[in-house]
Amino acid sequence: MYVIIAGAGVIGSQIAKKLIENDHDVVVIDKDEDVCESMYTDTGAMTINGNATRMRTLRDAGADKADILLSLMSKDADNISCGLLAKSLGVEEIISKLRRPQYKNAYQISGIQLIDVSRLVVHRMIEKVEKPKVKRLFTIEDGKAEVYAINVNEGARAVGMKIKEITSTKKFPVDCNFMGIYKSNQEETDFYFPRGNYIIRANDTVFLVTNSQFIKQASDFLTKRKKKFRKK
Repeated sequence: MYVIIAGAGVIGSQIAKKLIENDHDVVVIDKDEDVCESMYTDTGAMTINGNATRMRTLRDAGADKADILLSLMSKDADNISCGLLAKSLGVEEIISKLRRPQYKNAYQISGIQLIDVSRLVVHRMIEKVEKPKVKRLFTIEDGKAEVYAINVNEGARAVGMKIKEITSTKKFPVDCNFMGIYKSNQEETDFYFPRGNYIIRANDTVFLVTNSQFIKQASDFLTKRKKKFRKK
């Protein structure tokens, strides 16, 4: 793909480096000449020292043949302006990062795809602080939901329960869905798309789709050990 990145900040630089590693053609635009030189030295990306909110700069960057433009400048107004100009030059897909919530509607009217960086950061922070025995696999729709993997060890209270029993329990979050079950033991290794009657077994790896604010509650329910009652 031919990708133009407007703004060589921390995020723009990292994305450019990764895209180049994946054999994409990348052109980076930035107002700072030193940043452009550093970008070229570090990544080998073609750089243009200029203002991405100007038609001429976008033309010089090859907007007429670009597959995607990433507008990652420090001001929302600049990102919107850049996106609109790029659209007029024929760039079909434009992605930008949202900095201030009050600009969200303007982005949407402009037809620019949004990445809400602050939301992603908040979700990752919550996950880091609250997660117990959980592995986050990937994000859906810019952080609106995530897919997690949870190992249900032997002795956990979820062992022996049907999925429909778990999801109907008040202590298990409503906004949390079972996506799959990975079973690995001496007898079998397989992946299941579970239905309500599936019974959780010891050492199952459970895949859940939910939001970061609910994963601790779900994980606590699935992994908490059964209470042992002492004989009188």
